[in-house]
This record gives sequence, structure tokens and C-alpha cells, in this order.
Amino acid sequence: MAKLQTLYLFSYNFLQFLGWTLALFRILSNFISTKSVTGAYASAGELICLLQCCAFLEVIHGAIGIVPSGVVLPLMQWSGRTHFLLAIVRQIVEVQESPSVFITFSAWSLSEVIRYSHYALSCIGSPPYLITYLRYTAFILLYPVGVGPGEIWLMYQALPFIKTRNLYADTLPFGYYNFVKVLLLLYPLLWLKLYLHLFKQRGSKLGKYHKTKKK
Repeated sequence: MAKLQTLYLFSYNFLQFLGWTLALFRILSNFISTKSVTGAYASAGELICLLQCCAFLEVIHGAIGIVPSGVVLPLMQWSGRTHFLLAIVRQIVEVQESPSVFITFSAWSLSEVIRYSHYALSCIGSPPYLITYLRYTAFILLYPVGVGPGEIWLMYQALPFIKTRNLYADTLPFGYYNFVKVLLLLYPLLWLKLYLHLFKQRGSKLGKYHKTKKK
């Protein structure tokens, strides 16, 4: 049973690694060929939507205890990204060519290539120190870049289109325009909780590595 669980986790993380590597390749290839940041969604948007939807499995992994991540923090990150992607970027064509999409997708792709390669390698042994170091260090820059000029700024840009179209008025019992405005106010607080958690993880994981090395 333990071997099957390890095989499943390795397969899941390796496939996510391949998917995000392909997404990053498409984004950078489009940028190099067009010398423009406006084509990020056209080149990789649907693939990233698929990868992000599949990432709900990570919430389930934490819920059933096959990984030690728990449920709350993975659910917060998954729901925030999925809402941003499916409810806003995918639905509002006018924001899809925004530089904020390029910034967000690039930051996400880089961080996920590192994260999933680390997880996959951890399933079959001990990852190289460089991968571990990047896993618990790259977020320091990538996370605020993806959230600030990426997610938050794009949601702000989307507000006029949400208001004009009265988006989701037929399906939601509340005004989605006001919901997004409140979300923009709360986003920095929610982001800070996750960011500080990552710093706590960094100290724990890299600290353990250095202690082991000294022995």
C-alpha cells in the first residue's frame, strides 16, 4: 500500500512538473518570438487552467493524510488561484493581454516547476540541495511578484468590465463587483498569512538540512 501511495504521489507531481514546464516554455517562446508580453494567456492559459483545476487533488491529499500539508493553506491557495483564473481571466477577454497575466503566469510557472520537481524527487529519495534550496527560497521573490503586479493588479483592471457586464448577476445571490472589491482589500492579508507560512517552512526545512550535513 505504501509503495502504491508513493508511486501515485510521484506520478502526480511528475506530471504537474511536466505540465508547468510546458506552460513556462510556451510563455517564454511566445515572448521571444513576438517580443511582447501580451500573448501569455493565448499561449498557455488553457493549459494553466487545467493544471490548476487538477491541483485540487492536493487539498484532498492533505485531507486524507497522505501528505502533511493539511487542508486550510492548500485550499486557500487553490481557491484564490482558481477564482483568479476561471472567474476573471478566462471570462474577461479584455484583460487576457494585460502584462499582469504574463507576470502572474511566469511567476507561477517558475515556482511550480521548482515545487513539483522537489516533490517528485522527494518521493524517490532525497532531492539535490540546489532543488531544495530553490524550493524554499525562490518564493521570496516569485510570490510577491505574482501576487502584487500580477493577481491584484489584474483584478483591479477587471473591475470596470465586471461592473459594466454585471458579471455573474444571474448565478450569484450577491454583487460580484462588490465581492471582488472586498477581496482586493483582503488579498494582502490572506497573502501575508501564506507568505509567512512559507518562511516558517523555509527555516524548518533548510535548518534540518544543515543540521544533517553537520552530522
